[in-house]
Amino acid sequence: MTDTTTTNKNGRLVAIITMCFIFAMISFVTNMAAPFGNIWKGQYSWAAMMGNMMNFAAYLFMGIPAGKMLVKVGYKKTTLIALATGFVGICIQYLSSFGFLGGSAIYVYLLGAFVCGFCVCMLNTVVNPMLNILGGGGNRGNQLIQTGGTLNSLTGTLTPLLVGVLIGTVTDNTAMSDVVPLLFIAMAVFALAFVIISFVKIPEPAQERKTTTYEHSAWSFRHTVLGVIAIFFYVGIEIGIPAQLNFYISDLGFEGSAAVAGFLAASYWFLMMIGRFLSSTLSGKISTRTQMISVSSLAILLLLIAIFLPESVSMTVKGSAVPMKCIFLAACGICTSIMWGAIFNLAVEGLGKYTEQASGIFMMMVVGGGIMPLIQQAIAQRAGAIPSYWLVVAMLAYLLYYALWGSKNVNKDIKID
Repeated sequence: MTDTTTTNKNGRLVAIITMCFIFAMISFVTNMAAPFGNIWKGQYSWAAMMGNMMNFAAYLFMGIPAGKMLVKVGYKKTTLIALATGFVGICIQYLSSFGFLGGSAIYVYLLGAFVCGFCVCMLNTVVNPMLNILGGGGNRGNQLIQTGGTLNSLTGTLTPLLVGVLIGTVTDNTAMSDVVPLLFIAMAVFALAFVIISFVKIPEPAQERKTTTYEHSAWSFRHTVLGVIAIFFYVGIEIGIPAQLNFYISDLGFEGSAAVAGFLAASYWFLMMIGRFLSSTLSGKISTRTQMISVSSLAILLLLIAIFLPESVSMTVKGSAVPMKCIFLAACGICTSIMWGAIFNLAVEGLGKYTEQASGIFMMMVVGGGIMPLIQQAIAQRAGAIPSYWLVVAMLAYLLYYALWGSKNVNKDIKID
């Protein structure tokens, strides 16, 4: 009995480590879009957020199919398919660095971003319910999601920092060929991950269930439906804040502005890492709902300060004078840090056999990370980068509503076994 218990614990630990590693890869791939957009917008003004848009548009098409894949082929095979897809997507982006493509290079890049979107959608569909299940749901499930999120934010911190260092200052001559080393690193990571996960045993909760009868659906739960809307807005918030911050600083035009922009965007992701780490240690004591209410309120406050603070108030960052409002924008990372895990945890609470379906729906709505930043970018082009953050404030107000009232499960009478 002791040997069996030890084996089960070791297997669970390996599964948790694997899921956390996958969580890290998701951010690594996703966070290349915004700094790469800095490269392309020099040639095409419309392309600044299009890589990001294509990446997240893929979620709209792949979300529900990915949820069905969990039930039909299992978590492990879905993960392997995702990794192979990601490798292909990075290869396509690498092709866009070849000069012979001419004006077609941008479309090759966007195709690569779209294919990578399929990859991260499938990985997200796997990792979130798996960590929640391994943690037993509730606050403990949220704790494991935040632990994985810590590594997610670590790679999110490194990616814009690396791109900023590689390209320095964005000029008319800056091209994708300047960031090829990062693409090679991405290819190697995908290949290595595929080999490792091929040998790792991952639990298959959907295939182990005795019943496959579904009298209802995830849409039958009010708190899940409202949570789906919350995820749509949240991803727009998470991506929009640092992306617009990156563009805002880069457009100031001083020497090394791209490197400073990359540094502050990386600071945002670094603070997300810190926030998720703190949440992973506190979630056993402080409820997910309380955490969500606190960070939503604080994020609104930080953004209002950034919007109203005069641009003339500045501070020195990496030897250059930068408006102080940029610091408050970067500080929002501490707030957005726990939102993904918190919303997912609250929205799937009490779903039982409908969890995989809900996960697929959630991933479909991650398309908000492409749509809302694109809308914010359109506002920024007309009114300016800072006024565009009013859209983010409005989305945060909805998240605060969800935390206060919308996350309560009022459909406890539905059979979930």
